[in-house]
Order: sequence, then C-alpha cells, then structure tokens
Amino acid sequence: MKRATMVLATVLCIGVLPACIYSLENGLARTPPMGWLSWERFRCNTDCEGDPENCISEHLFRTMADLVVSEGYAAVGYEYINVDDCWLEKSRGPRGELVADRRRFPSGMKALANYVHAKGLKFGIYEDYGNYTCAGYPGILGFSANDAAQFASWDVDYVKLDGCYSLPIDMDHGYPEFGRNLNATGRPMIYSCSWPVYQIYAGMNPNYSSIIQHCNLWRNYDDIQDSWASLESIIDYYGNNQDAIIPNAGPGHWNDPDMLIIGNFGLSYEQSKTQMALWAIMAAPLMMSVDLRTIRPEFKAILQNRKIIAVDQDPLGIQGRRIYKHKGIEIWSRPITPIYQTYYSYAIAFVNRRTDGTPSDVAVTLRELGLISPTGYRVEDLYEEVDYGVLSPQTKIKVKVNPSGVVILRADVQPERFSKRPYNPIFYRYPN
Repeated sequence: MKRATMVLATVLCIGVLPACIYSLENGLARTPPMGWLSWERFRCNTDCEGDPENCISEHLFRTMADLVVSEGYAAVGYEYINVDDCWLEKSRGPRGELVADRRRFPSGMKALANYVHAKGLKFGIYEDYGNYTCAGYPGILGFSANDAAQFASWDVDYVKLDGCYSLPIDMDHGYPEFGRNLNATGRPMIYSCSWPVYQIYAGMNPNYSSIIQHCNLWRNYDDIQDSWASLESIIDYYGNNQDAIIPNAGPGHWNDPDMLIIGNFGLSYEQSKTQMALWAIMAAPLMMSVDLRTIRPEFKAILQNRKIIAVDQDPLGIQGRRIYKHKGIEIWSRPITPIYQTYYSYAIAFVNRRTDGTPSDVAVTLRELGLISPTGYRVEDLYEEVDYGVLSPQTKIKVKVNPSGVVILRADVQPERFSKRPYNPIFYRYPN
C-alpha cells in the first residue's frame, strides 16, 4: 500500500492541469452530462411493425422521456434524452436536408424536441463525420454547416458525432469545423466527438489540445457491450493509460468511457455497482442505456444514488485514477470538494476483480491512500451508508469487497483539527 501514497501524490499535480488547458468555452458541460441514450439497449431496431415497443421511433423516445421524469431520474440530474443512429431516412431531402424516417418519426424531430423540452429535459441527436453513419444513413460530409443549422432549427441541445466512413487523418479539421458550425448557429449544443478513438485505431496520436478546444466530450476507446468482460476492458484501458488521459479532463471537456449498461442483461448487481462507482471516480458522463420500463428496483437505486452522482458531478472536475493494483484488488481515487487549506477531500473505490467466490478484505491507512490532512476526514460508505466518523490519517480502515464488486467511500477533509479517540477498524459485509 505504500506505493499508493506515492502514486496518489501525483494526482495533485495532474489534477490541476485541466484548469490550465485552453478548452471549448460554449458554457456547457461544466460537469459531466447525464441522461438517457438509446444505442446500447435498443441498437438499430427499425422493425416497428414486428416490434413496435422497442424500435427506434418517436414513441420510444417520448416513453423514455416520460419515465425519466416520472421515475425520479430527472430529479437526481439525468436531463438529456439522446437519439442515436438509425433515426434518418436513407437519403437526404431534395434540398440536401436531413430527413427523419417518416414512418418511425412521423411528427419530425422538431416536434420530438418540443416534447422532451416540455418535460423539462434536453434533447440530443446523432450524426457521423463521414459519408454515412455507422448503420449506413447519411453522414454530414459535405453538409457540415447546413446540418448544424438544421439541428439548431430543431432546438437540439446535444450532438454526438461518430466517425464511421471517414478518414481519421481528416478528422483534425473536420471535427473542429463542425464544432465551429454548431457554435455559429448561436444555439448552445453540447458537442460529443468520436475523434480520438478512430485515430487511435488508425495508429495515430490524437491531438488532445485541439480536441479539448473543440469538443465537450469524446470517446477514447471501444464501444461498451452488455458484458462484464467489456466493462473490464474499459476499466483496464483507462487505468493503464491514465497518465495520458487524465490531464485532458475538466469542466467543459470530458473523457467518455461510454454508456452505463446498468439494468440490462450482462452485469450482475455487484458489477453494476462497480460501473457506477468507477464512472463517478473517472468523472465520466452518466448516460444510461437501459429499458426504463422494465428495470429492476435494485438497479434503479444504483443509477439514482445521489451520493455517488455527487462525486461524478463534483465541481472541481478532476478525473480520478487507479492508485493500486495487485492480485485482483484495485484502489481508485478522485480528489473532490470540499478543500481545506491545501488538502482535498477524496472519493475512494476499492474494486475486487477476483473470481474466487469469496469476499476479499482490504486494510489500509488513510495516509497510505494519500489522505494526510492533520485535521482528519469524515468517512462514509456511499452504497451501504456506513458512517466511519472522523478519522485521522494514521487510522487503518478495513473493508470487505465482494468478487467483481466495489466499496466506494467518501472522505471529506475537516476544517478543525482531529481530536484523537479510540478507534476499532470497521468491518461490514455486503448483503448477498
């Protein structure tokens, strides 16, 4: 655990870098965006005759907008309803305009945006920097300014621009051009880019200085699939490449490890808690992709955990990092508010990647985690609501972490000097 202290110390240097990087200033995404997105759960299901309740249609998006509000998701911060691929006709209109599929979106996208806005939510849409979208619908290539203006006329609030059917080398000018066109409309629209991931696949080194300048968020790695293996691969990518990734994140510009798949088919309860906790540590956008009509209560509770959402939405905007990895046990740490003098508060996630069928005990002092304020820290568990009280840096804390599960703690630095008192390590077990 001693190396955890040394590694975490670098967080304080890296953590302040985002404030020094010139970034897109459209006034948006000061904290990571939160909302609901269709892709992972509903993909490109266009069979509205055979599967009318699950096809990509205005009915589906209106239904999900209703549930985001009525089921309490909006109340905890989820605000975007985002259409993904497969909403278009296969060809543009006679004036080169984008046309929503007339059968599946008979009212049109402006009417859908109005419906979402009437719910107090915001509306997002998908396009592609290429000849076609990934599913073969018209892309923006050659129509950048017109498409940006059309989205503004539809009162779109968020645009995701994919990168299929395009040349990665052209993205260095194409993505900024579309971003400028969005801003030129005068309508505030979050700009989500796939720019770096396509260049990484092509063996290029993305120009993150330019990406930060032109995009509010961006994908770095593979699409998430509905499986623990996919989630683990994303966790490993962000942990193994964190020194290059973390400095690029901050208010207005975020790394995006992709959608929350909590409540679908591929993750257990423990694994779902792990995704939510680590996405909060990584300051990730929280974009649910799940059927809100059928989600089970325990998964809904994970998605609506206000304390973990507060970590994700922390105003400092410092992305956390993996500070320890050994024999299947990982510890991730993120500096958060409040700050006292020169000391941050922290969110700490203990992750058990083992599969041996029994919970693992992890014991560590706060000092070994990099929590060194002499005034101490009030520590609480964000899933189990266990209050550890105010602890000194010398205190050894012990947690029990289920296989493929997580324990996430919040340690708020205290403004007054810690008063020593007897302490016994706290043991607790997750419910089976």
